Amino acid sequence: MKSKIKMITSALVLATIVAVSGCASMGQGTIAEKREAIITMQDVALAKLYKEKPDVRAQIETAPGYAVFSNANVNVIFVSAGTGYGVVNDNATGRQVYMNMAEGGVGLGIGAKDYRIVMVFHSRKAMDYFEKNGWTAGGNADATAKAGQKGVSVEGEGYLGDITVYTLTESGLSLQATVKGTKFWVDKALN
Repeated sequence: MKSKIKMITSALVLATIVAVSGCASMGQGTIAEKREAIITMQDVALAKLYKEKPDVRAQIETAPGYAVFSNANVNVIFVSAGTGYGVVNDNATGRQVYMNMAEGGVGLGIGAKDYRIVMVFHSRKAMDYFEKNGWTAGGNADATAKAGQKGVSVEGEGYLGDITVYTLTESGLSLQATVKGTKFWVDKALN
């Protein structure tokens, strides 16, 4: 019994350390350099998505807006945690809102992965709600064994009301099935 408690405690501590250190994932640099890094991440993620699913380009161009996030996630036995950053783009005004994200969950799995999330907002109401409230909840099951262009990952897309969500794995090694919640919030330092 003591070994199980110690293992669970160690997993929680590790997940917390990863979550806290992930908040500094943008690293050092000026506000302009951090914004530029986020836009570069976004451009690379969109190019990859357009290559894999060419029809998404028209979907994004005709939507009220879209968001792209970079996320690092770790799952240790029963606990999952991750953090990241990204930007929401308003197609009508050209306005960009830089945001952070953190997620936590429970389930079964092990591993770590670096992935991108692309969200397409099909209504202004959905985009405004996301910027102001930023919570999402859901389930996640995936298998990943990928480094750069080598390896495989099973990815999918989800639909949350007026939002379509695409996931693109960059790298990682994981096998997990979790129920998680994600909080997105405006990065006051970058806006």
